[in-house]
Amino acid sequence: MKVIEIKNLTKIYNGSSVQVTAVDNVDLVIEEGEFTAIVGPSGSGKTTLLNMIGGLDSPTSGEIVVGNTNLATLNSKQLVDFRLHNIGFVFQAYNLIPVLTAGENISFIMEMQGKPKKMITKRTIEILKEVGLADREKSRPNQLSGGQQQRVAVARALASKPKFIIADEPTANLDTKSTENLLDIMEELNRRENITFIFSTHDQRVVNKARRIIVLEDGKIVKDEQKNV
Repeated sequence: MKVIEIKNLTKIYNGSSVQVTAVDNVDLVIEEGEFTAIVGPSGSGKTTLLNMIGGLDSPTSGEIVVGNTNLATLNSKQLVDFRLHNIGFVFQAYNLIPVLTAGENISFIMEMQGKPKKMITKRTIEILKEVGLADREKSRPNQLSGGQQQRVAVARALASKPKFIIADEPTANLDTKSTENLLDIMEELNRRENITFIFSTHDQRVVNKARRIIVLEDGKIVKDEQKNV
């Protein structure tokens, strides 16, 4: 089943003296349950493409359809609401709220969605267990390692049961052991629960785990291959 369908997607930035085409006429389909890495050199358009897929940036032309919703048809308020209920985000810098505990960081998203308190409590405990942090529910971000903080970020992204999760350089600030642990958790969630993950990465360890590799150069897809696994 298609989760995302992209047609003729282009993003042009107009600078004071030069025009930069960050994404150049891209067509792409992401199916449910994919574990996909978007790779390419710096400036190839990876993050711009991911930001447009996530509704954080708008295209110059072309369209992005998530499920049955064309993101271009949504106004800014509708887009915020759509992201809240349909897309999970994992960022390089964790982006946890420092004054909240690990459990509260996860619960916060569901509270914003208006979920019942009893359901929020149950889901928070479940998801912390899934990422191996059941014993750190009451810990604040500054009491957690980088790898643990990123696992909380993954749990927060999963909590709302989104259509897909965007992970932009999620391992960039992690050591080897934390990276392997995080990737194992995400791979297990993907295989067990059919959660769709889309990575933007320079990290060969992420590429090795991914089952589909999309290579961008100068805003164009130059390679798109499925691994035999």
